[in-house]
Amino acid sequence: MTHANQVAPAGASWISRALNAIERVGNKLPDPAILFALLMVTVWIASWLMSSMQFSDIDPRSQQPIAIKNMLSGASMAAFASGLVTTFTGFPPLGVVLVAMLGLGVAEHTGFINAGLRAILAVTARSLLTPVLIAVGILSHIAVDAGYVLVIPLGAVMFYAAGRHPLAGISAAFAGVSGGFSATFFIPSSLDPLLSGLTQAAARLSADAGAAAIVVNPLNNFYFTSASAILIVLIGWAITDLLIEPRLNKGTAVDGDPAELPKMEPLSAAEKRGLLFAVLSIAVTAGLFLLSLLPSDSAWRAPDGGLAAAAAPLMKSIVALIFVFFLIPGIVYGYAAGSIKSHGDVVKGMSKAMSGMGYYIVMAFFCAQFIYAFGQSNLGALIAIKGAAWLKAMAFPTGVTLIGMILLTSMVNLLIGSASAKWALIGAIMVPMLMQLGLSPDFTQAAYRVGDSSTNIITPLMPYFPLIVVFCQKYVKGAGIGTLIALMLPYSLALLVGWSAFLLGFWALDIPLGIGASYVYPKL
Repeated sequence: MTHANQVAPAGASWISRALNAIERVGNKLPDPAILFALLMVTVWIASWLMSSMQFSDIDPRSQQPIAIKNMLSGASMAAFASGLVTTFTGFPPLGVVLVAMLGLGVAEHTGFINAGLRAILAVTARSLLTPVLIAVGILSHIAVDAGYVLVIPLGAVMFYAAGRHPLAGISAAFAGVSGGFSATFFIPSSLDPLLSGLTQAAARLSADAGAAAIVVNPLNNFYFTSASAILIVLIGWAITDLLIEPRLNKGTAVDGDPAELPKMEPLSAAEKRGLLFAVLSIAVTAGLFLLSLLPSDSAWRAPDGGLAAAAAPLMKSIVALIFVFFLIPGIVYGYAAGSIKSHGDVVKGMSKAMSGMGYYIVMAFFCAQFIYAFGQSNLGALIAIKGAAWLKAMAFPTGVTLIGMILLTSMVNLLIGSASAKWALIGAIMVPMLMQLGLSPDFTQAAYRVGDSSTNIITPLMPYFPLIVVFCQKYVKGAGIGTLIALMLPYSLALLVGWSAFLLGFWALDIPLGIGASYVYPKL
């Protein structure tokens, strides 16, 4: 039997050999939970060593020279200890994952998800699974982080049920959900108003006389991100089918517990009946929900009446809606198909889902503590500010400057996971700086989105990365951090190059970036 870290045959391409080497090295890293603990200790020591140093670089958040905070001081350690529990329980991905998995657990336990996927597979060509899966991953951005806990594990199930390698399904879904995080299929996401608000605040920091009156439209990158969705699908499709899956088929055997792996069988009469009633329950629930959105004074709307604004209750309720929209059809399917007999079976489905999340909860604990220490120390902020200052000093041509910013963002993304946190930091420096060079805030924001998305899929410090490793281990027991990085690195490099060229092509052809957007400042 082959193993997850087996070397490819001698005739394998140099790309496969390189990826196998990366996988072997990566899998020798400590367990993710221990890795986060070690990184936290490293931050403590680095902050202690650098806390006495003085830097002339100005922190745009305080307009004061940036200073490294000693995380080993008595006050810092006391704050760390007193906030240990709340740092963990307040870790954003933790609640998102657990609540969503409660509803998904019921839908999976009753057989609704398995039957639904088999029905979809019956009408979807095997060769088209990849682009369909990537497109669904991109579409999941309207539900903020739902794709991580919904689309990615379903990608593995769909591929495995279709006789394809499940890790290829995880890779393709991960590329769509996370690698293409800034792409949108003509439906705005909550990220749009969030980033544009930060861009407007950053633009108004400029010393230019007209900067104080700048208003950035929430959909200022909408045309670019919508067109980007097609690019992401094409790149992901090519990488998955031509590189990733052939490599997996040669050297990575599926050795998960057969009893726990999905099987592709024709739908029985009971399953068809269950699916019919489940779909009807979705339609009724969705219809009632949509009716509740229509009134101008709907409780789901933000104070300004918008539904897609970050402050809108609708955007804040995405995880709750995922829970409901899987719980209801899951229960309906179970009773109609006869796979559940009582409410006890519903609770059993939730319990089973939670029991499978034990490893993730342990990793999330250490991940949350590391991210807290790294943020509080200001080490990440110093790295970002130093990089931006260097880029400014080089005085490159416009195209090279934009590429430099994309690369800077992609590197900072390996250290700071939150898209809004990075943009609040980088944008406050880069937007006013590039305005002085005649580049609009809209253009700068678009470049940031490219760099931010492209390297999401190769950093173990991304909060959902450990969860994806757990998904891989369900099918390949020996999978680890190195396995996932080796799988995703080709996507990351292809997206970084292809998407950057795509943005420069938009600029060269003067194709509008979005509503009310421009490439130059002041706007002509």
